[in-house]
Amino acid sequence: MTDTATPATGGIGDAPVRKEDAKLVTGQTTWTDNIAFPGMTYMAVLRSPMAHAKINSVDVSAALEQPGVLAAFSGADLADEWAGPLPCAWPVTPDMVHPDHWPIAKDEARYVGDAVAVVVARDRFAAADALEHIAVDYEPLDAVVDMEAAIADGAALVHGDHGTNTTYTWPFSNGDVDEAFNGAHKVVTRRFINQRLIPNAIEPRAVVVAPIAAANEFTMYTATQVPHILRLMLALTTGVPESKLRVIAPDVGGGFGSKLNVYAEELMALVLAKRLGRPIKWTETRSEGYQTTIHGRDQIQDVEAAFDEDGRLRGLRVKLLADMGAYLQLVTPGIPILGALMYPAIYKMDAYDFSCTGVFTNKTPTDAYRGAGRPEATYAIERTMDEAAVELGMDPMDLRRRNWITHEEFPFTTIAGMTYDSGNYEAATDKAMELFDYDGMRAEQQRRREAGDRYQLGIGISTYTEACGIAPSRVLGSLDYGAGGWEHATVRMLPSGKVEVVTGLSPHGQGHETTFSQIVADTLGVPFEDVEILHGDTKVAPQGLDTYGSRSLAVGGIAIYKATQRMLDKLKTAAAHMLEASPDDLEFSGGQFSVQGSPDTAMALGNVVLGVFAAHDLPDGYEPTLSAEFTFDPENFSFPHGTHLCAVEVDTETGMPQITKYVAVDDVGNVINPQIVDGQVHGGLAQGIAQALYEEAVYDDAGNLTTGSIVDYYVPGAPDLPEYTTDRTVTPATSNPLGVKGVGEAGTIASTPAVVNAVLDAVRHLGVTDLDMPCSPERVWRALQEGSASRDQVAAQAQGGQHA
Repeated sequence: MTDTATPATGGIGDAPVRKEDAKLVTGQTTWTDNIAFPGMTYMAVLRSPMAHAKINSVDVSAALEQPGVLAAFSGADLADEWAGPLPCAWPVTPDMVHPDHWPIAKDEARYVGDAVAVVVARDRFAAADALEHIAVDYEPLDAVVDMEAAIADGAALVHGDHGTNTTYTWPFSNGDVDEAFNGAHKVVTRRFINQRLIPNAIEPRAVVVAPIAAANEFTMYTATQVPHILRLMLALTTGVPESKLRVIAPDVGGGFGSKLNVYAEELMALVLAKRLGRPIKWTETRSEGYQTTIHGRDQIQDVEAAFDEDGRLRGLRVKLLADMGAYLQLVTPGIPILGALMYPAIYKMDAYDFSCTGVFTNKTPTDAYRGAGRPEATYAIERTMDEAAVELGMDPMDLRRRNWITHEEFPFTTIAGMTYDSGNYEAATDKAMELFDYDGMRAEQQRRREAGDRYQLGIGISTYTEACGIAPSRVLGSLDYGAGGWEHATVRMLPSGKVEVVTGLSPHGQGHETTFSQIVADTLGVPFEDVEILHGDTKVAPQGLDTYGSRSLAVGGIAIYKATQRMLDKLKTAAAHMLEASPDDLEFSGGQFSVQGSPDTAMALGNVVLGVFAAHDLPDGYEPTLSAEFTFDPENFSFPHGTHLCAVEVDTETGMPQITKYVAVDDVGNVINPQIVDGQVHGGLAQGIAQALYEEAVYDDAGNLTTGSIVDYYVPGAPDLPEYTTDRTVTPATSNPLGVKGVGEAGTIASTPAVVNAVLDAVRHLGVTDLDMPCSPERVWRALQEGSASRDQVAAQAQGGQHA
């Protein structure tokens, strides 16, 4: 090996081709459903067709007689297998009502899709066919699907033994709220509906369990975001020792929060593999997933905002009803609480009052869905600012400028107690307005209004921030969350000079292998291609808290960076000994060590590594292994922000809204890979726009999911979405050494209010004062007809007054 250092490639700020893409585009991925073992068996689950029913009996005897069937069980049959019910890790109040949630219902089915029996067969078709031969005696019970009806006196109870459909009420208040409202010039009062959504990851959920019966050991492959959390929860709920469990998240095709959970099917597969001593596979169908994979959002938001005559925001009141569904999943109760911290957003005010009531209904449980509480909060405050601008007679952007935190005021502690470390809302907004041609678009809007154009133009604004990098452990503790927010990394130098990085994160499409390789390559001065990222396997990476809440870079990436720095320090000690110099006199650049002022002494990193491996000449007490670890617990959230501007054209004859221009200027701190950032923003925008215009999970009064397939639940495709103009400003985070912030949820959080504000802005002058999401053509058309009738009635009254 020579002393010539190899120049670094693919460092911080570059956009190399993603390492993950070659196998993805050539079909060489390992999805869970691709995994096969000799003697594989297949699991199918019988699910309740009723939203609420007493289970009088379950008879599986006929199913057991079907060809290929190996076993069949009711909930009662497996009752002794469970060490505990499905977990909820976020008891947000001491008195929170938390009913037991068993993997298979034993006494009552509480939503359509609730598991009531399970079959194991030699192939998946035999298992599915056998379900038809299970006889269940259901006794129908009254179902409740509306939150306000659920908390009314005399409502049917989802869990009768608890005597209430309210699981908790969580209050927060700061400042003199009464003073803020009593002295206000204008109080803007609105109700917003954040409709229920169904996540649609490209890969359905799936699980495979392979037992080693003689050793009582089990390996679970599962499409999950949280292999480490899952491993712990499997041990707690099934009684299998954690040391005997290995959880592997192979290639995972998307998650968006829907795979941030501990699901009944994972527990079933484990106990049945243990019981039968055979490998077991279960893969959901898409329609099955619509019923049983968690849903998102589903909140009623009552908002009051108090303003002075000049537009200064004095105070904010938020009263929330949050639909939990029939049970509390892993973090269900805490999702609205994450949003509670962000309703004040980027605005200054004197007082803030928040209250959230969690409500049980006979519907699929809700939980984290891309943004997890933050999109709901941003929607409410950004819609409120537009509504206030109308009532105050101000331009909506001017009202925002009047109230936001200026860049000179950072760090700034909000009325909700969050300390924003950095930001520049002015710069992001100025760039967005320039790219959007804000003044020109307003002029075109006015021209169309004056001309009575069929296609009216609306302009929507969202000046957002979010809290991500979930989260400092002490903050999570103060919110009664059951775990911390740290992340772990190990960096190993191999004798050949290659680098292995072990991370506790578990990707599902974010580009971790690429981004983390760039950080390590840049720090160590090695080629990007020489860095290998290992993840998603609790045996390979035994320590970690997994992937969610835009924490991958801002928490996990910093752990990797810090571990790499430790590795560099260890190598520096060895290099100093080899160069017969003090470590303090060494400098490192371009992948080589040298004595300051003596460039001819340069020694390549690879030579140092090989020297340590040989161990022929090392300092006394120096261990000849090159491995460094770091556990990073963030001191604060990270706070990306930005300004999104949307132009929507509404066909006033059909109600069809069409986005004609969308500009997103985001500030995500320092950027490791701009291409990956753009991809995350684009994907987030698609999901936020989908909520605004297309998606809604609908239940009938009996608790049937009427949008139970992709035929009825409209997921937009590329033809439904506009081209985006994206750009960035950069204000580095001060809470971590790379100055990075999260980006995975930003587009979703910002876009929904921008789009809805634009649709309303297009038709408000035609008498439309409110629209619920999604703003479908039918919904917009009906609002236009009602607005027209209202205008005609006002005109008739005015005419009558003149005659009088």
